[in-house]
Amino acid sequence: MEKAQRVIDERKIRTSKKVFNPGPARSTAGNVVNFVFLCIVGAFMVLPLVYTVCNAFKPLDELFLFPPTFFVRNPTLDNFQNISVLMGQSWVPFSRYIFNTLFVTIVATVLHIIAASLAAYVLEKRKFPGAKVMFKVVVLSLMFSAAVTGIPNYIIMSKLGMIDTYFALIVPYIASSIGLYLMKQFVSSSIPDALLEAARIDGASELKIFASIVMPLVKPAWLTLLLFSVQSLWGTTGNTFIFTESLKPLNYALNQIMAGGIARAGAGAAVGLLMLLPPLAVFVFSQTRILDTMASSGIKD
Repeated sequence: MEKAQRVIDERKIRTSKKVFNPGPARSTAGNVVNFVFLCIVGAFMVLPLVYTVCNAFKPLDELFLFPPTFFVRNPTLDNFQNISVLMGQSWVPFSRYIFNTLFVTIVATVLHIIAASLAAYVLEKRKFPGAKVMFKVVVLSLMFSAAVTGIPNYIIMSKLGMIDTYFALIVPYIASSIGLYLMKQFVSSSIPDALLEAARIDGASELKIFASIVMPLVKPAWLTLLLFSVQSLWGTTGNTFIFTESLKPLNYALNQIMAGGIARAGAGAAVGLLMLLPPLAVFVFSQTRILDTMASSGIKD
């Protein structure tokens, strides 16, 4: 493993010199134009987020004001208090919905990343008959939307006896083809065969190579999968597979509040903010690490 570690260290040095190279000097006017342009684009991108936050704190009279106002004038916490009151009337504790969503999101995300990484490593670096055909099937599966595969998924889960359990939401997501496709392409472009051969010469096992070399080098890819998984799983309602009230995720309970009509418009606005915050927090947390690891990825053979 010492030789492999030296290769990784040399790679980081070479890529860091390329990444932090200031490049050709630009004029002050060009820098100002670029800065102004980026500020304008950034402002347009952040407007929906600001509007969602403002709506969550608007009283009902402001929510139905015409013409509508963008910023809140008289901020209030009544919308969040209404959520607490409405959820308190349910026979299933609000904490139970939160636990269901957290359990499904965490378990499915971790298993999806592990399964996609292992399969991508085997398909790309362990050549075997039929590998190309299998990957073509994976690419072909990307053409089918969730609506098309919904009935086959239900039949499979029913045959396995997983209907109305957490596994009905976890197992189909573990086998999602988008994760395998992304990881396989990243392994192909970022991990040279020479690095793996150096580790094997040092006596490292395949599991050791995967855990100590492959996973650290493909960190940008599995962090991207982390973002996609949390965004998808946090917003699932589980209506197709989950029928027991105590097993339903948080989004189902909050959707019931939003379905209450005009009287619950304020609570619905607060629900929109609550559903937005966790994926946004994961994105902010992961983005910096993706940028950091991009500086030390992409060695070529």
